[in-house]
Amino acid sequence: MSTILTVNHLTKKFGSLTAVKDLSFSIEKGNVYGILGPNGSGKSTTLGIVLNVVNATQGDFEWFDGSATTHQALKRVGAIIERPNFYPYMTAVQNLKLVCKIKEVSENKIEEKLELVGLLDRKNSKFRTYSLGMKQRLAIASALLNDPEILILDEPTNGLDPQGIHQIREIIKKIASQGTTILLASHLLDEVEKVCSHVIILRKGEKLYSGRVDGLLASHGFFELKTDNLENLKNYLEKHASFGEIKLENGCITAFLKEEMNAAELNKSLFDQGIILSHLVKRKESLEEQFLTLTKNQSN
Repeated sequence: MSTILTVNHLTKKFGSLTAVKDLSFSIEKGNVYGILGPNGSGKSTTLGIVLNVVNATQGDFEWFDGSATTHQALKRVGAIIERPNFYPYMTAVQNLKLVCKIKEVSENKIEEKLELVGLLDRKNSKFRTYSLGMKQRLAIASALLNDPEILILDEPTNGLDPQGIHQIREIIKKIASQGTTILLASHLLDEVEKVCSHVIILRKGEKLYSGRVDGLLASHGFFELKTDNLENLKNYLEKHASFGEIKLENGCITAFLKEEMNAAELNKSLFDQGIILSHLVKRKESLEEQFLTLTKNQSN
């Protein structure tokens, strides 16, 4: 896979506040990356640095294989990091023609990009008549006019209603399916779970996890168990190699798996030990639980 962006030990300080702390990651071609973290975790600052609108305090980054200057490389990048800024009294097509002039690209992609974001039938409507979701979709069309190799989106569904959110997510998937690499910042777990293949989790500017989304979801889950003899059950599970953490709360044992095991297998081996279960449920950890565990384990 060819590398589109490499970030090396980036740090950004605003006075005494460290917004980004020793951050390293790389973006490979053809994937959808999510930078995930609560507000204030350094997502927008990181995007600002790689787009040359914020200066790093320390560290560096390189676009593509470092063969082009950042200025040249950014011509191969599409980005929306602010609220869309178009002229309200101009139509969608007129606004996009202006963008083409500024970017020095041909106007022949305007209709194709409007169709991609579902706005072709409203191409001659003035921007001020657009809903918030339509404005955001026009911004995506505008960022795609130069056929970028990577599209960068900062909180693309912020402030949208459920229908608007769904439309933007479907468009992102469609753009990705056509081979464009995407990097989006989001504080929404389900957004990353639904549209991203890879995730970089930030908290207070520090990277907590970087890798495939399904890698984060690949925990083997856990069992919730109840029995009349909780002490025996707990002792048995603690000695069992397949289990990691064992928690006892409100008369229920939660046993986290280190490897795959099905419920019937566990039930039989416990029965053979004379332990009769009154409750047995196997659950899978959601990305949300994993995320909360990750962020909770960091010192505040």
